[in-house]
Amino acid sequence: MSPIQYSKDADNIVTLTMDVPGQAVNTMTDAFRAALAETVQRLADERDGIAGVILTSAKKTFFAGGDLNRLFNVERADAVNFLAVNLRSKHVLRQLETLGLPVVAALNGSALGGGFELALACHRRLCVKDARVQLGLPESTLGLMPGAGGVIRLTRLLGLQASQPYLQDGKLVNPEEALAAGLIDGLADDQADLLARARAWILSNPLAQQPWDRKGFVFPGGGHGSAAFNAWVGGAQARTRTKARGCYPAPEAILAAAVEGAAVDIETAAAIEGRYFTQLVTGQVAKNIIGTFWIQQKEIEGGGSRPAGVPQWKATRLAVIGAGMMGAGIAHAAATRGLPVVLKDTSAAAAQKGKALSERLLRKRVEQGRMSEAAMQEVLARIQPTDQLDDLRGCDMVVEAVFEDPALKHQVTRESEPLLAGNAVWASNTSTLPITGLATASARPGNFIGLHFFSPVDRMQLVEVVVGRQTSPETLARAFDFVRQLGKVPIVVNDNRGFFTSRVFSTYTREGVAMLGEGQLPSAIEMAAFSAGFPVGPLAVLDEVSLALSFRTRQETLKGFAAEGRPLPPHPADAVMERMLGEFKRAGRAAGGGFYDYPEGGKKVFWDGLQTHFVKPDAQIPEADKRDRLLFCMALESARILEEGILNHTRDANIGSVLGIGFPRWTGGVLQFLNQYGLARAVDRARELEARYGARFAPPRILVEKAAAGERF
Repeated sequence: MSPIQYSKDADNIVTLTMDVPGQAVNTMTDAFRAALAETVQRLADERDGIAGVILTSAKKTFFAGGDLNRLFNVERADAVNFLAVNLRSKHVLRQLETLGLPVVAALNGSALGGGFELALACHRRLCVKDARVQLGLPESTLGLMPGAGGVIRLTRLLGLQASQPYLQDGKLVNPEEALAAGLIDGLADDQADLLARARAWILSNPLAQQPWDRKGFVFPGGGHGSAAFNAWVGGAQARTRTKARGCYPAPEAILAAAVEGAAVDIETAAAIEGRYFTQLVTGQVAKNIIGTFWIQQKEIEGGGSRPAGVPQWKATRLAVIGAGMMGAGIAHAAATRGLPVVLKDTSAAAAQKGKALSERLLRKRVEQGRMSEAAMQEVLARIQPTDQLDDLRGCDMVVEAVFEDPALKHQVTRESEPLLAGNAVWASNTSTLPITGLATASARPGNFIGLHFFSPVDRMQLVEVVVGRQTSPETLARAFDFVRQLGKVPIVVNDNRGFFTSRVFSTYTREGVAMLGEGQLPSAIEMAAFSAGFPVGPLAVLDEVSLALSFRTRQETLKGFAAEGRPLPPHPADAVMERMLGEFKRAGRAAGGGFYDYPEGGKKVFWDGLQTHFVKPDAQIPEADKRDRLLFCMALESARILEEGILNHTRDANIGSVLGIGFPRWTGGVLQFLNQYGLARAVDRARELEARYGARFAPPRILVEKAAAGERF
């Protein structure tokens, strides 16, 4: 069956219905590309008997974009052939828009990436009025750029400046937002209305042309060489370079293709776009991002880490014990996904305060027009705040989110567990405490598991699922299903102090503190983090989470490992933290200041004492070393965790490190960072860092062995 169905009505209007066989959504497969070329040629051959063309879809969505699996496998050696195929595909779309016939894209659902580029090659874009529909060009979020004419057409449609958020940032919009921005031309109530409006427009506009094909066309906002154009370009280059930080080539390639394409005719602009697109497709950053956030994340969400043979499960009534920011966030996440929640705390007022978080978050959505008042009230009605233990009776899923105190967690488990449904899952939300130890308070340790949520829960996608020594496969499967029920991404790790994310993240903050202790400028430490692609510098993030809490956790970790007969070596950050807390009483932002001061009404600034007590101007090290120390400390620790069997899969490390603890997205995650660096080179670099800065950079055995064998993580 052809991916494109061709039919003509009594008014000689041809409807092309896209329906790629064997796929839930339409994508730009080789078969579709060939069918489109054949169909457009048929339209050209039969042009005299055609009044116009409607392009729509038989699927719920219009078109989902390019085939990412195909793009992932394009190598540098394929670049010439790939570019030739790309230019042929562009020629087909150019042929479609210059047939001399009115062509309408009838968007019955979401049109993303290549799908929206296809719509841009039509003279009119109409869309069903449905807030769930998404329109736009998200390629930059995958390290790519629009490659089917999206750059050259959108810049001509909106202007260079107005188009950049949709191109560089991959901004997606709903139909009403798209209409207001000029991305589409009209809305319809449903599919029948959509097609009726498309037919009416075709009959009223037999001589339709694209704006850029009309005589005297000028770019909106000023074309190449105009004063407005010249003034904008200089600033745009600086802004884009700052945003990309040298880590992300896509935004700079998009800007270059847009600016260079504005100086030439559209056919030449298409060739320019194709060359930049080919560079990105064959480049390493796109491979890192697609490999992790398309291929590996799909494996995770498809149940790759879920025990086989256990029936799918859904929680029917959730208990969240502890209504602080974390517990309240978990309750909110569940209620917004349709799950009734009992939110318990020690007092009714505390529980009600936890529910109020949901009301604030939902109220913001109502004010933004993204939710109705009635829908907000439905969600809030699902959250039952209480201070009564008996209200937990019958819940089949529990997330305990009280303070990180084992004695308190044991008490909560003992007093609450008897009230639950017979086979209820008990999950402790903890970032560091071993689950096996917490499960000793449970009468059903096989049903006990860890669920480490990340703050703020309403925005953070990741949940770390921690398997205790007695956790049953059924409990793991049900916990995994619960996380997916909340619409979040589960990574599965085995029990150990700090698990995966907390243990790896602590290496980042400690390395920043260690550099300060060596005398490095605090601004240089933070800038090294930014230039490596981290969202926040190690000193700033430590201020936010609290120096006191971090130091206390470190001391507990040292004691715990010592008690297990595995004493940890000292870390150079420890002495700095002791001075900050003991000598200078600088415990972090919440305590009035830490590495930074926080003047009321002003921006944070480094505490003057850092310069006085720590900085040594003659001890500065190369920025490349600072960058690599921050990247390698996390990557090497992740390899050790994999070697120790705490992690089972590379994908969990990669996804968890980016979604949970801010490892730079351009790398594809901690272990993919080592892959793309080259394992043999990574071993050499780790040994250089070890020789200069300490044994913590010694390459772990698993890295050395894989490098020697020519393998990858």
